[in-house]
Amino acid sequence: MASGNKIWLYDTTLRDGAQREGISLSLEDKVKIARQLDRLGIPFIEGGWPGANPTDVQFFWKLQSEPLQQAQLVAFCSTRRPGIEAKNDRMLKAILAANTLWVTIFGKSWDLHVTEGLNTTLEENLAMIEDTINYLRDQGRRVIYDAEHWFDGYKNNADYALNTLKTAQKAGAEWIVLCDTNGGTLPQEISDIVRAVVKELKTDSGSAKLGIHTHNDGGTAVANALAGVLDGVKMIQGTINGYGERCGNANLCTVIPNLQLKMGYKCLDEEGLGQLTETSRLVSEIVNLAPDDHAPFVGRSAFAHKGGIHVSAVAKNPLTYEHINPERIGNQRRIVISDQSGLSNVLAKAKSFGIDLNKNDRACQEILERLKALESEGYQFEAAEASFELLMRSALGQRRQMFDLKGFHVHCDMLKTESNAIATIKLRVGDEDLLEVAEGNGPVAALDHALRKALVKFYPEIAHFHLTDYKVRILDSGAATSAKTRVLLESSDSKQRWTTVGVSPNILEASYQAVVEGIEYGLLLNSCPLEKPMGSIPIMQGIPDPTVIKITVS
Repeated sequence: MASGNKIWLYDTTLRDGAQREGISLSLEDKVKIARQLDRLGIPFIEGGWPGANPTDVQFFWKLQSEPLQQAQLVAFCSTRRPGIEAKNDRMLKAILAANTLWVTIFGKSWDLHVTEGLNTTLEENLAMIEDTINYLRDQGRRVIYDAEHWFDGYKNNADYALNTLKTAQKAGAEWIVLCDTNGGTLPQEISDIVRAVVKELKTDSGSAKLGIHTHNDGGTAVANALAGVLDGVKMIQGTINGYGERCGNANLCTVIPNLQLKMGYKCLDEEGLGQLTETSRLVSEIVNLAPDDHAPFVGRSAFAHKGGIHVSAVAKNPLTYEHINPERIGNQRRIVISDQSGLSNVLAKAKSFGIDLNKNDRACQEILERLKALESEGYQFEAAEASFELLMRSALGQRRQMFDLKGFHVHCDMLKTESNAIATIKLRVGDEDLLEVAEGNGPVAALDHALRKALVKFYPEIAHFHLTDYKVRILDSGAATSAKTRVLLESSDSKQRWTTVGVSPNILEASYQAVVEGIEYGLLLNSCPLEKPMGSIPIMQGIPDPTVIKITVS
C-alpha cells in the first residue's frame, strides 16, 4: 500500500473532454465547470488552446480578472511549427497572452507522425520540442510536456521516442506526460513501457516526474492510468465522466476513488472526495448529456440493490454487497423497487423516504401487493422511484392532492415542416376553477406547458422544474394501435432528478399521469404545502373519465 503518496490530478474536460461528439461549451459553461473543479481540489485545470477559438480566448481573459482559488489554470498548445523560431510563432504569442504560469505543450513522439503528419525531419522535430520549451521557460512559464502518441511511437521506434522525452527534459519541462493518444494500448504494455521510461530518464536528482494521459478506445483507459501509477507515474490526466473524442478519456470519477480508497494514494482531501458525485452530475447537466446511471462510483445505480436477498443482507451489513461506503464519494445507497421485491425492499425504501414502516403493519403488505399488481399491468417502479414514494404515501394517508383535473383537450396541426400542438386544460385548485391554454412542439409538451401555466401562480417552485428525459414503450405490440403504452418521464430542478411513470392505452393519458406526478414529487422535494389530503387512494388518482380527454388532429 502506497499510503501518503501524492498523485497530481490534471483535468482536461474543458479541452479534450469538449472534443466529444455532441458537446459544445459556451464561455459560461466553461467557467462553471472550472469553478467546480477548483472547489473539488483538482491541482491542474486545462482551460483550452488560447487562440484556437474566441471562446477559449475569452475564457482565459475571464479567469485573469476572476482567478481560481487553488487550482493552476493551464494553457494548451503544440510545439512551434517546422522551419520557424519559437519567438516568431504567433501561436505561442497567444499562449503567453493567456498569462498562465503553467503551459502544456504537446509534441510528436511517433516518427510516423513526424515524417507524414508534420512532413519534416526527425531532427527538426527534436529542435521544435527544445526551442519551444526553452522559449516558454525564458518567458517565465513552467512547462508540462505531453508526448503525443507516446506508446505507439515507442513500440515503433523506441530509441527515437525516448530521445524526444530526453530533449523535453533537458529543455526544462517539469512534467513529462506519456500519452496513449489512440487508446489502444493494454495495461501490461503500459507497465512495461513506463518502467523502461523511468529507467531511461533517471538523473542525479532522481526519476523524472512522469504523467500519463490515456484514451478509452480499447476500454482500458482507467486501467492503463492505474497501471502507470503503480510503475512510477505521479500525474494522471483525465476528464470528468470520461468525456472525450471518440470513446473518451480516462474517467477521473473512476480513477480518483480507485487510487484513494483502494490503492492508498492521495488525490483529494476528504471534503473534495465527498463532492465527486455532485461534480459528475453537475458537469453532465452543464454539457447537456444524461448522466450514466450505471457509472462506477458516481452513478445512481452504483449502489442500488434490487433482489430481496441483497436488500436484506445490506440492511444488516452494507459490506455484504458494497465495495465501499457510497457516502465517501458523495453517493448514496438506493433500494430498487420492482415485482421482484420482498418486504425487505419495501421497508428499506420506506426508510430512505423518511417513512417509519414496520413489516408487521398491514400497510406494508398492502403496498407490496399494490406494487406487484401495478407492475403486472405495465408500471415500472424500478425506474420510477418518485412514483413509488407517492404510491407509498397514498397507502399511508400521507399524500396530498394539488388539484382536481376536470379535463383537457389537445389539438395538433401536422404540418410538413413541424408539428404544432395546442392544449387546453381545465382544473380546480382549492376553491378556484382554472382554464388555461398553451402551445408546444408536440401534444405532450403543450399539455405540460398548460399544466405548469395553470399551477405556477399557486406553486412558484414549478418554474424551476424542467423535463430532462421522456421515454415511451409499447407493452403489448401485438395489439397494434390499441397497445398499452408506458411513459417514463424524468424531471429535474437542476439539483436533483426524479422519474415518474404513467401507463395507459392512450399515450397522452400515460404522459399526463407522469407529468402530474413529476410536478407533485418536485414540490414534495421542495417541501411545498399541497392542497388537501388524498387519503389511501390508488396510484395515478385524478385522471378524468376518458370521454373528456379529446385529441384533435388536423
